[in-house]
Amino acid sequence: MISISNHTAMSHRPRTTLRQTPAPRVASRFGADTTPTPPASPTPPPALPDPRKEFVKGLAGIIAGVTQIAEVDPVIHSLIYRGHDIQELVNNNASFEEVTHLLLKGKLPNAAELAETEAKIRSQRELPPQVLKTIRTFPKNSDYMDILRTTVSMLGQFDPDAAKNDKAANVEKAIRLTAQMPTILAASYRILNGKRPVKPDPKLNQAENFLYMLTGKKPDPFMAKVFNATMLVYAEHGFNASTFSSRVTASTQSDLHSAITSAIGTLKGPLHGGANQEVMKTLLEIGSEDKVESWVKQALAEKKIIMGFGHALYKNGDTRAPILKKMAHTLSQRQGEMKWYNMAETFEKTMMAEKKLQPNVDFHMAYIYHLMGIPIELYTPLFAAARVIGWSAHAMEQLDLGKNSLIRPQSLYAGPRGNPFLPVEKRS
Repeated sequence: MISISNHTAMSHRPRTTLRQTPAPRVASRFGADTTPTPPASPTPPPALPDPRKEFVKGLAGIIAGVTQIAEVDPVIHSLIYRGHDIQELVNNNASFEEVTHLLLKGKLPNAAELAETEAKIRSQRELPPQVLKTIRTFPKNSDYMDILRTTVSMLGQFDPDAAKNDKAANVEKAIRLTAQMPTILAASYRILNGKRPVKPDPKLNQAENFLYMLTGKKPDPFMAKVFNATMLVYAEHGFNASTFSSRVTASTQSDLHSAITSAIGTLKGPLHGGANQEVMKTLLEIGSEDKVESWVKQALAEKKIIMGFGHALYKNGDTRAPILKKMAHTLSQRQGEMKWYNMAETFEKTMMAEKKLQPNVDFHMAYIYHLMGIPIELYTPLFAAARVIGWSAHAMEQLDLGKNSLIRPQSLYAGPRGNPFLPVEKRS
């Protein structure tokens, strides 16, 4: 047993409002502010924001829904998956298949339920020939998040439950996507690099099978356990940007593949995903431990964005970071390569001394993946391949609460008013 004690690099920014009000604010069933609004003035001043309405930048602090899937507690920096602490799940070597069942169906599976979930995932990993054919048409320099977004959308056309949107059908769709997304990544990486894709092995679990499909070699059991743990910490994290986008799509009663496609597109943005890749690029650029402190201080002096530190929610440190740090130390010792861990340690101490910022989930994940031989361009797509169960659970919860309403917030207009219509020849 291995005992192991995102997602952007941005630190928390305070809410921006037009007037001071208590926080947090609660959105209405339609996503709009529920603060009572006095009767409108008959002649509001033109071109000025209405002072009776509130704007909260980035919806920071707004409670936009109720969930039973996960709890992110920034005060005690804990992360709970349906009542189970993430540290307990990792420390007890919970399998990704167990957590898939937990997030999709509400509880950890018993032996029979786990066997059924495992069997479904193992039997549904292969991609339709049409999808593989499409992957072969992509440019060699394609972004793997683009490939993932396009192929997941395409898979919706071939899903046997495509026309159904009930809970049972969506659970089956979610399991298929969980099975297929690692295959997409491994196959596309090999195809774009001039290699033949490796067929999934139904005898291997989710972690083992991805590493096998990527390299063509059966993975070391320890490596597979580490990779399994990385998938667990990426699987779910409350109402983050990509999860919320999946819920917005689901709130329209669209299909699950559309919701997941929305989430992938959202994760692609560098303000949400990509930090793990940038962290590794930074460590490679620095090159050695003795250069870390000076590099960090110079980067801060030049006001460069340093990925992998700070979090929009956690103020006392990302609860997932210590899990990964301990894992990284064990892996580094086992590999006989302490360089990256030592660099990360100096990086972490310097950032704490200079900015009082602690690492987030992506910081240690970067060189864990590197030590495992995983290509940098696959880091963020692997985040998506793990988070798909969280995204799916939230999309289904949005539909299945019995209170689903279209998520449709209001906006505060701050543009001009009263512009006259001029004939085209008189317009400047």
